[in-house]
Amino acid sequence: MQRALVVVRHAKSDWATGEPDHERPLNERGRRDAPALGRWLRDNVEDGIGLVVCSTATRARQTWRMAAAAFDPAPPARFEERVYGAEPTALMSVIDELDDEVATAALVGHNPGLSELVYLVTGQAVELRTSAVAMLTWAGPWADVWARRGSLVAHATPRG
Repeated sequence: MQRALVVVRHAKSDWATGEPDHERPLNERGRRDAPALGRWLRDNVEDGIGLVVCSTATRARQTWRMAAAAFDPAPPARFEERVYGAEPTALMSVIDELDDEVATAALVGHNPGLSELVYLVTGQAVELRTSAVAMLTWAGPWADVWARRGSLVAHATPRG
């Protein structure tokens, strides 16, 4: 079975609030870009998203909540603390645990871990700016993420 992993970097956050990193919210641009991200995902992920695994950080949760509004109904989401600030191998462990009933999953998180994950799995370097998306595919179960033989099939930075 073909797997698709949609890697999503959170929208632009607001550094001016003085909040601790985990609690930092989106700024105005982030609140404008997150809905555009949702529309891109809705229009470009052909088979839909079966599950979203999102960082527990405020900016990531806000990004997904605003992006999810483009879907009817919104894909189910799981908020996972291990995604916050994770290294690529930790992200691969989260992916490895996905149910093989899910054909397409989205991972909403942070850099540099997400960009490093894309490189590790596909061998292709991509710049994941805020609100950026990279879509990876491979044949086989989610556990095959460790084989590091995925393909980068899309890369975009939707803006509002």
